[in-house]
Amino acid sequence: MRGVTAGSEPALQLLPLVFADPGEARARAELLLESAPAPLPASIAHQVLGIWQRDFGDLRIALTHLRRARDLAARADSADREADVLATLGVALVHAGRTRQGLASFERGVSRGTGHTRARVLYRRAYVWWVLGHHPEALEDVRRALPVLRQLRDDIWTARALTLRATVHLALGAVDRADADFTAAERLWDTTGQEHDKADAVESRGLAAFRSGDIPLALRLLDEAEERYAKLGTPTYMLSVRRCEVLMAAGLAPEALAEADAAIALLDRLGGQSTRKAELLLAAARAARSAGDAHTAIARAAVAVRLFAAQRRLWWETHARLVLIEARVAAGRCSGRLVGDAAAVAERLASFGSPAAPEASLLAGRIALALGWTADAERHLAVAARSRRGGSPTARMTGWAAQALRARAAGSRRGVLEACRHGLDVLDDHRMTLGASELRAHVTAQGAELAALAQEVSLTDDRPRRLLEWSERWRATVLSTPPTRPPADATLLSGLTAYREIAARAEESRMEGRPVPALEREQRRLEREIRSRTRHIRGSAPHEGARFEVPRLLDRLGEDRLVELAVVQGRVHVLLCGRGRVRRFVGGPLADAVAEAEYVQAGLRRLAHPGAEARLPLVEAAGARLQELLLAGAVPHLGAGPVVIVPPGALHRVPWALLPALRDRVLSVSPSAGSWLRARETEPPRDGRTVLVRGPGLATGGAEVPELADRYGTATVLEGDDAQVPRVLSELDGAGLAHLAAHGTFRADSPLFSALRMSDGPLIVHDFERLARSPYRIILSSCDTARLASVGADELLGLVTALLPLGTAGVVASSAPVNDAAVVPLMLALHKGLTAGLSLAESLRDARTTLPSDTVHQATGWAFAAFGAA
Repeated sequence: MRGVTAGSEPALQLLPLVFADPGEARARAELLLESAPAPLPASIAHQVLGIWQRDFGDLRIALTHLRRARDLAARADSADREADVLATLGVALVHAGRTRQGLASFERGVSRGTGHTRARVLYRRAYVWWVLGHHPEALEDVRRALPVLRQLRDDIWTARALTLRATVHLALGAVDRADADFTAAERLWDTTGQEHDKADAVESRGLAAFRSGDIPLALRLLDEAEERYAKLGTPTYMLSVRRCEVLMAAGLAPEALAEADAAIALLDRLGGQSTRKAELLLAAARAARSAGDAHTAIARAAVAVRLFAAQRRLWWETHARLVLIEARVAAGRCSGRLVGDAAAVAERLASFGSPAAPEASLLAGRIALALGWTADAERHLAVAARSRRGGSPTARMTGWAAQALRARAAGSRRGVLEACRHGLDVLDDHRMTLGASELRAHVTAQGAELAALAQEVSLTDDRPRRLLEWSERWRATVLSTPPTRPPADATLLSGLTAYREIAARAEESRMEGRPVPALEREQRRLEREIRSRTRHIRGSAPHEGARFEVPRLLDRLGEDRLVELAVVQGRVHVLLCGRGRVRRFVGGPLADAVAEAEYVQAGLRRLAHPGAEARLPLVEAAGARLQELLLAGAVPHLGAGPVVIVPPGALHRVPWALLPALRDRVLSVSPSAGSWLRARETEPPRDGRTVLVRGPGLATGGAEVPELADRYGTATVLEGDDAQVPRVLSELDGAGLAHLAAHGTFRADSPLFSALRMSDGPLIVHDFERLARSPYRIILSSCDTARLASVGADELLGLVTALLPLGTAGVVASSAPVNDAAVVPLMLALHKGLTAGLSLAESLRDARTTLPSDTVHQATGWAFAAFGAA
């Protein structure tokens, strides 16, 4: 740098160090200032402290340091030194929301700098243009800076410029160009020791992976970047913004909202960058909107709009306005003004080249349709529909949604179904790139509107078969294929082992009445780590193409009946399948059925304990009301044979055996008709091994297990120290029949951590997903093992649904707390039926008839259900 003396060289080394090891650079700069240095090295030290405070601390303190650095550079009579500080100050001013002052600082920096320094100033101004959303200006400044940086073999600043240009390309939707620049930058970073810059490059590659549709890779790279930042002790505000975007695309909006709000709170405490706060507010608004919290979305988006406007960031402000309009519509607002606002936003986004432009056009079309403005709606929807032919999965689904709405407005039912089919095909292909069942389940929410439109058309046409096909098209799709088996990941395996130990110790301390907060914190940390590692697993794409076929279902059913409950516009429709036909009956409002089911569940919890006999008539009356709401006119047509019930996710906890028409029947439950078909066609293993497991802490000690061991003779019995998770999993793999007498816990907040307690800790759903083949039949004799979480479009996550795609054809489990003592005779009678050659459903029906007639035993029988078809 011109004008820098030899004595200033140690101070100059601080500038690259602040991006390699920020903490160390800060400490050295403070130490340098204690020695009362000359103006030029003092200017460098203050600049380093300003950069640290700007990026990781208090922006007000940063500005104080940087102004001091500028003044000292002027005193040192070094034009290049002054230009360099002016660029750093310009970035800080823009981040503080003082856009006009920041750009003025850059103008002076560009005019004062020469050669190498001027190229670095241009790079930083390009960064500011990107922050402001001025993408053409950013690309122009990078174009001017890169040749000089390359000619001087400045690998660090060349890599930064390439990374920035790639990021701008991503904002414009040019993923291929971005990939080329990221690849070139990564080769350069490998030759440097700039650890913070390397972490930033990994973060940027994560964003590129997301833009190309690879969510597992994006999550892995963002997690890797976070680990790198953590080693450097630096906050990760931009990383939070990017991870929020990826989490929302994966259907994890509540998680994204929590992350954005936490980052905002930290930024406020530190007095950090106003620009980053605005971006985090926008991320929080998007997440709240996706999570269905319209009022929070409005509040966050409104503040983001004001901040972006004050910062003169029109690109960002326009995106925030889009979210604000979407949230207002979600809150029930609908007016001509909103149509105009959405159209203006769409036009401006299109002028920016933003990939979000079709989303805004779709929004304008939706509002216009709601107002009956058909011509305006067609104009906006036609623009949005263009995106169906290319771009990211989200963009193509936006286009197909617009095309479906156009067809509906034009009265073309065939056009609606065609658009819905294409849109859901896109979602299927995208879903199959995800290896984790959690992500597959959540991402289905993106297809809810398309499936609902197709259902409405099928209902209007009064075609029950078509309504059944479309109800199956989006129901329990996660169960259509097994989750991708986790790789031999040593970190994941050690995490699962550590989790079991910590969770067991935490549970023991809680049971002793002395919970240890440190153990519970460590358990939550390990859960986050396991969840994170699992989400990195990639699935196989494209979608395999297996489709549900009504004729095949009817052929398999024969004289039996399958009842699928479809929900269209809030009302239950009963689709009765059997004897070669599909008939439709109209049930009651879904909301009424859900409320009644919750009442019944509460009643069963009371009946599980002696002394609640007076509640039995109330529970039975509620069961009769449920039958009227859910089966209605289908009851006289159920026939005398077995019945399969396929409920929507909202009704998965109904104790179906309590309904009068089903009480004495052979009854099974399935998440979908397709899932039942696959279970019916699943072949049992040849060796038919029987495994009996007895976990710790049961009130009866698992009293049925010794009797069952005598009955089966050659069964493998695991109890005491033998009932440890690794041994249990080894024996369960490929077994014909497994009976697990163990305490069950359901985790509504994280259903894949629902567990059965073994002697060494919890056996969780993530463990079951590592099996090559889960047992053909499984009996879970403890409480709440059939509880599931309804997520995504109409998906269910929990222990039972984890087993069904892994080779299990039938499960017996309970959807409510049960009396341990009353379970023992029920289980013994159930196994008596199995040894006589009956199915799980037949054995459970017969077992209920053998129980004593008291209330506790009746309630226990009703709480258990047979799932699947074995």
